[in-house]
Amino acid sequence: MSEALIELSSYLTETRGELLTGADVKFGELTVTTTPDRILALLNFLRTDVQCGFVNLVDICGADYPQRVERFEVVYHLLSPRQNQRIRVKLSVAENTPVPSACSIYMGADWFEREAWDMYGIAFSGHADLRRILTDYGFEGHPLRKDFPLTGFVEVRYDDELKRVLYEPVELKQEFRSFDFLSPWEGTDYVLPGDEKAAK
Repeated sequence: MSEALIELSSYLTETRGELLTGADVKFGELTVTTTPDRILALLNFLRTDVQCGFVNLVDICGADYPQRVERFEVVYHLLSPRQNQRIRVKLSVAENTPVPSACSIYMGADWFEREAWDMYGIAFSGHADLRRILTDYGFEGHPLRKDFPLTGFVEVRYDDELKRVLYEPVELKQEFRSFDFLSPWEGTDYVLPGDEKAAK
């Protein structure tokens, strides 16, 4: 299978090298990289070219690297039933830079792009209905970002007396404890309260 992927990588580099910034076969998978301004041309070529035939969009997902200038990666997973091959297309984008929507090429991109917007805040220009899909409409922030607090911003609970859902600021019920992360079987370096009685 890797020989076929190497051939595909060479074919893409020779025929549409101007659309790629890189192509790599690792662990039996082909990954090509591009830029936001070239993504639609590349996806269109991968779909319509006879030797490619990547007519199935399997997924669009995101990844967050807050230390980078181009913080987000948008990853497209495509399948070619005719060639029995898969390809991964990646691009990097800054936080406030929109990515062109792939809905004009793959109709199934609609909900995937909405999910990437909801979870990461990656904007897709030209999307007809870019709104939240997994979180509530009043939700603040994007929960898969690395800087999103683990507790979230609001707490949702049902009040039985008022017979409605309430949104309240997060309130931690206990103080944070410091853990030494030692194995409970090895014991701690300090004496736990009450252990002094066992030594007598």
